[in-house]
Amino acid sequence: MKTVLVLCTGNSCRSQMAEALINHDLAGVVRGLSAGTIPQPKVADGAIKALHLLGINTDSLYPKELEKVLDEDIDLVITVCDNAKESCPIFPRPVPRLHIPFHDPHGEPIESFIKVRDEIRAKLIPKIKDALKIED
Repeated sequence: MKTVLVLCTGNSCRSQMAEALINHDLAGVVRGLSAGTIPQPKVADGAIKALHLLGINTDSLYPKELEKVLDEDIDLVITVCDNAKESCPIFPRPVPRLHIPFHDPHGEPIESFIKVRDEIRAKLIPKIKDALKIED
C-alpha cells in the first residue's frame, strides 16, 4: 500500500479533510496521513461536520506535528497551502512532491468547508491516482 502525506500549516482543516478523503476514496490502495508545520490544538468543527455530511468517519483525525510522521515510509507529499510548501522539510529519502493549494475555510460558514471538501475530492484524488499510477 502507498502512503501519501498531506501537509499544511495548522493541520486543522484542509489537510485533515484530505487525509479522511484519501483513506475513504482510496481505501486499501493508499493510506493518507496529514501533518502541520504549526499544528492547531484540534481539528476544525467545520471540517468534521463537512466530512460527517458525506458519512466519513473522523474518529482518527487529530492535528499532528510534522516531526511525528517524518519516519513514515512516504510515497508522495502534497502541500495544500503555500506556507507548508515553503517550509516542507527534507525527508530521509527522496519523495515526490505536489503542491495543490486550496482556500482555507477556517472560521467561515459550513458552506465554505463543504466547497473546499468537494474541491479536495475533485482535484486531489485524481492527482494522487495519476502520481502513484493507480488504475480505477
